[in-house]
Amino acid sequence: MEWINYHHLLYFWVVARTGSIARARAELRLTQPTISGQIQKLEEALGEPLFVRQGRGLTLTEVGRVVYRYADEIFSLGREMMDTVRGRPTGRPLRFVVGIADVVPKLVAHRLLAAVSSLPQPMRLVCREDTTERLLGELSVHAVDLVITDTPLPPAASVRAYSHLLGECGVVLCASASLAKRWNGKRVTPRMLEGAPFLLPIEGTSIRASLDRWFTDHEVRPEIAGEFDDTALLKVFGQAGAGVFAVSDVIEQEVCEQYGVKVVARLPEIREKFYAISIERRLKHPAVVAISEMARTKMFE
Repeated sequence: MEWINYHHLLYFWVVARTGSIARARAELRLTQPTISGQIQKLEEALGEPLFVRQGRGLTLTEVGRVVYRYADEIFSLGREMMDTVRGRPTGRPLRFVVGIADVVPKLVAHRLLAAVSSLPQPMRLVCREDTTERLLGELSVHAVDLVITDTPLPPAASVRAYSHLLGECGVVLCASASLAKRWNGKRVTPRMLEGAPFLLPIEGTSIRASLDRWFTDHEVRPEIAGEFDDTALLKVFGQAGAGVFAVSDVIEQEVCEQYGVKVVARLPEIREKFYAISIERRLKHPAVVAISEMARTKMFE
């Protein structure tokens, strides 16, 4: 495993933060050649230049800006750790990093995470969106505190973590007012959806598999007008009348109001489930407990 030299990183961070080697020299109480030499060693280790000279000053390269963001987080957390160990108030809220699987509707995630803001202890919420697989990788190295997704941890997963069912809900089909006119306000049956344009999540997702089974069971052959890995973008296309789309019934009211669409059918056979995956077998983190409580008492059946 390759390890970065944190002394080199510290000198780089001070130069980037103060804006010049001269000012960094005064803060670090080191000579200019020493600082320049340490930054050069960091650049050699990374294989990329971190600064470019512009006139008499130094400007961060694109890679330099990325490294600075990480360095700033590293040394800020280091100061916070020292303050905490020594019993001094940090003045900063507790950092809570949540990984949200890209298949989870944004409105569902928002309602779950709203519970964090009601905690007595201030929380700095950091949200990261990615595939479940990548987020579980980040959970395994403690880069995220919690993963919210629509499937439990796979049995063969290499990550030592635990799945906590937040709840389950039904699914409805929505369409723009112009598209909904084709059914004249009637209660839409599966047969009436034959050949209708549909906007579907991409294959490989839990909800897509459920919809495909529903089409097969009811012998419905939809016209697939679009497939999306971004649920918000899918709804925007649905708002424009491009096709019928599925929505979790716990957010149907918000979706109808926000996107100006109507519920045209309910699919009682389909149930959506949402999980919180954490490294805790028994939930103890106050933010995770609050999310679980919100889901259990105020959101899901």
